[in-house]
Amino acid sequence: MASPKPQLGDLIEIFRPPISHWAIYVGSGYVVHLVPTGGISGDGESGIKLAVADRAIVKKERLCDVVGKDLYRVNNKHDNKYKPLPPSKIVQQAEKLVGQVMSYSVTSQNCEHFVNELRYGVPRSDQARRFAAITMALGVIAVFAGAVFSRN
Repeated sequence: MASPKPQLGDLIEIFRPPISHWAIYVGSGYVVHLVPTGGISGDGESGIKLAVADRAIVKKERLCDVVGKDLYRVNNKHDNKYKPLPPSKIVQQAEKLVGQVMSYSVTSQNCEHFVNELRYGVPRSDQARRFAAITMALGVIAVFAGAVFSRN
């Protein structure tokens, strides 16, 4: 599912079920992305590794190397909600962060938060929000089920 050729500052969504990895296009076939420490590009980070990682490094790599055999698309999904920063500013900021080690949290500081902050100035992750909602729903179900079964 390759998208049209990415433009400077575009968000790239890489499908690695059950989650997506996110990068930002910086030109000449390269992306900048946040990789949990120990992550290998194109390898599809395991859910366990992502869940326990607390540090990540900002890398600049070729899009084809990051994508590997996975599917990807350009997905600037919040352009109708937030005004994207100018492409030159997005790229400049992304390039400046390359090589930096940052805090990482699958729920509050992940690769999707990272790219959305670069493009829109707003660190948000729809996957993290969905994960939190599912976790909360499962907790409510568990409490309810526990209450029902404890009566019997």
